[in-house]
Amino acid sequence: MVLVGTLVNGLLIVLGTLLGKMLHRIPEHIKTTVMSAIGLAVVVLGLQMGFQSNNYLIVIISLVIGAITGEWIALDEKLNAVGRWIESKVGSNGDTSISQGFVTATLIFVIGAMAVIGALDSGIRGDHQVLYTKSIIDGFTSVILASTLGIGVLFSAIPVILYQGSIALFATQIDRFVPEGLMDSFIAEMTATGGIMIFAIGLNLIGLTKIKVANLLPGILIAAIVVTIQYVYLPV
Repeated sequence: MVLVGTLVNGLLIVLGTLLGKMLHRIPEHIKTTVMSAIGLAVVVLGLQMGFQSNNYLIVIISLVIGAITGEWIALDEKLNAVGRWIESKVGSNGDTSISQGFVTATLIFVIGAMAVIGALDSGIRGDHQVLYTKSIIDGFTSVILASTLGIGVLFSAIPVILYQGSIALFATQIDRFVPEGLMDSFIAEMTATGGIMIFAIGLNLIGLTKIKVANLLPGILIAAIVVTIQYVYLPV
């Protein structure tokens, strides 16, 4: 079943969130320090991903055009609106903003090469090992996020399942029509572009910035377009 890895990923996010909620009633000063530690770890992860690019000009172009597109369609506001709608349905019960937890966790779990590579492996070869590894990482991450950001982290499992599940279901067609060299280039530039977004999330968690990271998300699609143009018209 091509969706096994994706479903396990979603399940571990849910279980991790529930476990993290048990740790939610900790002193405020401890939560503040823990949040700073999470932010620093996310910053380092973003930097590590950002250095994966083979052509940093593609990353810059992708982020700039992606930011313009995201601001134009107000993607950050739409994603936060979904979070607020969830909050209105389940109630915050004095919890940290459900919207904040949903948006932050969704961005962390969706951005990155493991989601794409793992979903492709699941769909093409029925190999779920990459997604199982991602599931464990996301599970532990959701424990930490939920302990500070609350139950909103749980609902990030929905976009994760939809995103990875869609890739897995269409993986055969993707593998058939996308050359291996093009896919490798896209993975590298997508990882670097996504890494900058992860870096920005980390800065937001620390409290240094208030960057609307969701508005940068179209940069992933722009990276795919730019890499394709380079592969077709400017082969190395």
